[in-house]
Amino acid sequence: MASPAFCSDYQITGARNGGFINWFANNYRSHPIQHTRFEDSPRIDKLMRAGNIYLSLRDAIALALENNLDIESARYSPKLSDANLFRAEAGQLLRNVSSNISNGPSSASLGVLAANALGSGGTGSSSSGSGTGGVLSGLNVQLAGSAIPNLDPTAFIQGQFVHNTTIETATNITGTNFLVSQYKSMVYGIQQGFLSGTNVQLYMSNTLGITQNSPYNMFNPFSQGSLNVSVTQNLLQGFRTSINNREIRIAKNQVRISDLTFKNQVMATVANVVGLYWDLVSDIEMLKVKQQTLDLDTKLYTDNKRRAELGAIAPIDIIQAEAEMKSAQQDVTNQQTQVLQQETILKTVLTRTGLERMEIVNAHIVPTDHFDMPERESVEPIQDMVAQAIATRPDVEQSTLGLEDARLSTLGVKDAMLPTLTAQVSASNGGLAGQINPTYATAVQAGLLPSANGYFVGGYGTMLSQLFGRNFPNYSATISLSIPIRNRAAQADYVTDQLNYRQQQIQDHQLRNNIRQNVINSRVTLSQARTAYDTSVEARKLQEQILAGNRRKYELGTATILDVVITQRDTTTRELAEVQAKNQYIHAHVNLENVLGEILKNYDVSIDDAKNGTVGREPDLIPAVPNGNAQAQRR
Repeated sequence: MASPAFCSDYQITGARNGGFINWFANNYRSHPIQHTRFEDSPRIDKLMRAGNIYLSLRDAIALALENNLDIESARYSPKLSDANLFRAEAGQLLRNVSSNISNGPSSASLGVLAANALGSGGTGSSSSGSGTGGVLSGLNVQLAGSAIPNLDPTAFIQGQFVHNTTIETATNITGTNFLVSQYKSMVYGIQQGFLSGTNVQLYMSNTLGITQNSPYNMFNPFSQGSLNVSVTQNLLQGFRTSINNREIRIAKNQVRISDLTFKNQVMATVANVVGLYWDLVSDIEMLKVKQQTLDLDTKLYTDNKRRAELGAIAPIDIIQAEAEMKSAQQDVTNQQTQVLQQETILKTVLTRTGLERMEIVNAHIVPTDHFDMPERESVEPIQDMVAQAIATRPDVEQSTLGLEDARLSTLGVKDAMLPTLTAQVSASNGGLAGQINPTYATAVQAGLLPSANGYFVGGYGTMLSQLFGRNFPNYSATISLSIPIRNRAAQADYVTDQLNYRQQQIQDHQLRNNIRQNVINSRVTLSQARTAYDTSVEARKLQEQILAGNRRKYELGTATILDVVITQRDTTTRELAEVQAKNQYIHAHVNLENVLGEILKNYDVSIDDAKNGTVGREPDLIPAVPNGNAQAQRR
């Protein structure tokens, strides 16, 4: 019965060295959990040089695995589920563990910083789980189902001292008008519940040093006690092990669900980091295009000003060129602002204290990777892609485990519909020992009362010998049956659980339908994005030829300044459209990887590294940057 007390989880109860006494006392001490670290990993400092952070995509992902606070928060979910399992193994109700995840911030738009968005990062809708609000926050209250036995053994002890005076109306029984009794009592024992629906109780009751002022008592003082054992067994409701261990099985499923939730969070964070990284690359590419446009407009303004001084063109052409130059300057300023905002967003995702350390706040991020468009798109049958997504994505397994948990809960509710039938068998041994009452001995000598039985003369040891010698045994067997008439509450609970289970089946089917739809849509979106990119490249090349022709005509005097300005605007628009089309292709590609559940595999992300918060490989080498050319390298 006591053996389950020695089966504790070291992660919950702490160390067990120091002998039995220390181990026993350790079960009743609080064991604080290690505090969360809010320092950045050394990787960020290794990537800094001369006020810049030279960042590859691999290092961006590694920094997120080491520092991202969404992942850090998700690391606690498996530990919470382990504690929940530990609780269930004691026969207690489960507490709720949230399985929500965060997508992370979105990229900056012009003049607007991104905000956090909650969801699942393209891997299905957020899993169920309550938040942390409300009076019963974090509790999953068992409202229905047969009761689960307490599986931890419980030792109990009770001591009492009594002095009692009873007024008697007749003296023929006690020999006095007021009976004064005084004694000490102690009850101690142990009880244990089992998954079979059995409850065992073993206890000893002692009443010691009983003294009374009655002359008729044979013994005064005397002690008496009893050794009792009882076994209670459920025969209908709460009878089977499969019913009583349902919360343990649910808790084990929750441990797996928490692992899947953590994986889901890592997938969402990696997808977010990849998207933010390539958005920064695209913003810098757009800045280059707008800077080139500014350089061309500045050159055009300078040339026109010199030609106007020579009288070759009208002054209005200078004003037109200057207006275009100022507009291009404003575009460059706006784009620089967006790049800085995107850098800030990326820093918050990749660091824990990035906005507190001024050297990181002031550092510019220099992306060292460039996306190379594949020559052609791989063609894979859609049915194979759907099968891969269903087999790989963690939310599918989460949904399956959720259905199993709902089924297990329904077992308890169905069992609660049965009547309550219990059988109890108990056995006890009694004992009594004391000293001959002097008043009674005098009456015996006078022949007024019979002699006392010498078998009961003695102390506490005599009483114990009677108990363990089973001189005065008692046995009993009890059958108890309770039948609720109509049983409407249990019937309603069972119907409710069945309906909830059917709803979860529908949600699971909807999830699989959504996966099929998302796979098809993602592949179509990727194909369209590739077509749009190829078209934008051709359009940009043709527009560059038109611009070169119009500039030549303007130099020869066969075209106006307005023709050049309009053509330059169109060229800038085509170049920006090419950058945007490439960015949309990248996002479509990342989304397809995420939908298929391949993003961790494709970016060589280890779940073990994510759980440990440390990536084993060293940071990528910082590229050589010529002196004074750091800003140009950043762009």
